[in-house]
Amino acid sequence: MILSHPSTMLRSVFILIGCVLISGCEFSDSSTNPSPPPIVGGDALRSAAVQLNWFPESEHGGLYQAAADGTFQSHGLDVEIRPGGRQSPVAPELVLGRVQFAMANADDVVLFRNQGADIVAVLATMQNHPRCILVREDSGVKKFEDLAGKTLQRQGGRAFLEFMRSKGLLDQVKEVPYHGSVSSLVTDKNVAIQAYSFAEPLLAEQQGVKVRKLMLSDIGWNPYSSVLITTGDMVRNQPELVQDFVDATREGWQHYLDDPALGNEAILKANQHGMTIEALRFGHQELKTLALPDGMSPESLGEMTDARWQTLVSQMVELGLVDGDKVHATDCFTPQFTKKVSDTFLVE
Repeated sequence: MILSHPSTMLRSVFILIGCVLISGCEFSDSSTNPSPPPIVGGDALRSAAVQLNWFPESEHGGLYQAAADGTFQSHGLDVEIRPGGRQSPVAPELVLGRVQFAMANADDVVLFRNQGADIVAVLATMQNHPRCILVREDSGVKKFEDLAGKTLQRQGGRAFLEFMRSKGLLDQVKEVPYHGSVSSLVTDKNVAIQAYSFAEPLLAEQQGVKVRKLMLSDIGWNPYSSVLITTGDMVRNQPELVQDFVDATREGWQHYLDDPALGNEAILKANQHGMTIEALRFGHQELKTLALPDGMSPESLGEMTDARWQTLVSQMVELGLVDGDKVHATDCFTPQFTKKVSDTFLVE
């Protein structure tokens, strides 16, 4: 839970987590069809469900690609991808056992663990975070310090805002709610908005406005993004299933970054909220640089390091967002499924 300026989404998430952790009650998932698993090549596929943290977009492309091109099946998996939305119950779905996997950002994992949820990251799609502050090119804003005197539309309770605030970058900025539209930025050059680099810039430019992205990663806020997460229980007790799911997801992402046609077609069918092929193609190009920066090889896609997690946890402790006695970087993730086991440690 964010200790200052908590968002409604996180409050509701942690209320549900608390219910599970305190009561120990078991819940049934009424959305799950109890029909027998499908048979492929004489063997029954193992069922698994993954909860998205947002409506299906290019940031979920690897999952949809793996489902569309048969990669999940080739790893013996029958996978249900559950679309998210504005208040996706990612942590509760995992804690309740209604899904085996989910998508989140690395800072979400730190917050979940701060609340006592045994959630572990097993693969990070994006090495660099897509979070940016979007401004018009004619706004005169070329760096974060130039935001002084401007209006920033943002969603309160986000960790990146506390990071900016700690650097004095919001001292002279008027903060107002962000409602998911670029319209104010389009009509007023003195308005900036929070954004993801693979989404909102295209929407603004489609309305004839040239924009500039101020990337939070450039000033030191760079949690892994589009992280595949599961529970510590899954890691300890079903490592073979976790390994197969990670391998299939990784291959799906490699295929999607190489040719996103099948994945994009599947996303368009799953997203009924105005998604377009133009947006998916734009997102795909942006994601290639975020997932494989600085010449990183496709074979290394998804890998995570202790140093990156240590930095993130330290930042969030310093910002007062989490308790350093409760959250430790080595508990937030395990690299055992994206590297050779001999080169890694295992979650105890």
